[in-house]
Amino acid sequence: MAPPKENVSLLFKLYCLTVMTLVAATYTVALRYTRIAETELYFATTAVCITEVIKLFLSVGILAKETGSLGRLMTSLRENILGSPKELLKLSVPSVVYAVQNNMAFLALSNLDAAVYQVTYQLKIPCTALCTVLMLNRSLSKLQWFSVFMLCGGVTLVQWKPAQVTKVQMEQNPWLGFGAIAIAVLCSGFAGVYFEKVLKSSNTSLWVRNIQMYLSGIVVTFVGVCMSEGAQVLEKGFFYGYTYYVGFVILLASVGGLYTSVVVKYTDNIMKGFSAAAAIVLSTVASVMLFGLQITLSFALGALLVCISIYLYGLPRQDTTKIQPSLETVSSKEKLINM
Repeated sequence: MAPPKENVSLLFKLYCLTVMTLVAATYTVALRYTRIAETELYFATTAVCITEVIKLFLSVGILAKETGSLGRLMTSLRENILGSPKELLKLSVPSVVYAVQNNMAFLALSNLDAAVYQVTYQLKIPCTALCTVLMLNRSLSKLQWFSVFMLCGGVTLVQWKPAQVTKVQMEQNPWLGFGAIAIAVLCSGFAGVYFEKVLKSSNTSLWVRNIQMYLSGIVVTFVGVCMSEGAQVLEKGFFYGYTYYVGFVILLASVGGLYTSVVVKYTDNIMKGFSAAAAIVLSTVASVMLFGLQITLSFALGALLVCISIYLYGLPRQDTTKIQPSLETVSSKEKLINM
């Protein structure tokens, strides 16, 4: 006998929640480790470029499964890629922004602990909320605005007296790290909302849009490699400093982004909030064990405020459309009685 659909749905949502949490926490901790390990430091720009290439191949594979045959896949690619230069140009905007965001993540985690980064990066929520209001003409509830200010307060507490690490010997610049996160969250908010607007402006497949974006992304990130570290890459090689850990980080970045775009369809904001909060907790535990993070009172209070604000922001808004008719009915009944 087949299990009830509700149980399967719940189990699948829990699976999505678990994977999202583990990917987010593991990616942050692993990336931090590769930036402070006592080995030859790899070029971050090359890692970002390779990530875009892997995402492109994965998207083409998923689109092939979606279309069902090689012929339909080639037709779709011909029509939407070669036959739509304007669409490619349109998707180059988030490509540039995401390229900046991903490079800023490497810079931030070279100067900040993984737990501090994970908490501070939640500033992407108010940034996304502001872009949603301005670009998609949506409104936020009073509770959502309250949670946004609470989140900013929590991040301020975390940064007020940054937690120290005892097992990291390399020189770090926390202010440079925080500046990099600030740029990253601005990029995340704008690019995410822009991409959503493009998706909803037509019935084009998500995976076609991803392919269009990743094609532009490869060009943009390769130009970034040439401009920022071109001479060093020519001298030492594109894969200089790469280890199995670096490959693991690139794999997490590639699969994580695609996976999130799929599972978001099957989860709600509350579950995503729990996922973000759980990722903060896991990153903190890992940082204490691996990097000797010394948790301060301001960090603990700030992280708690951020977790609570994420939960409050994801709560469903009250629907008053069903209450109003009942009030009108009561009012009409009172008038009939008085008559």
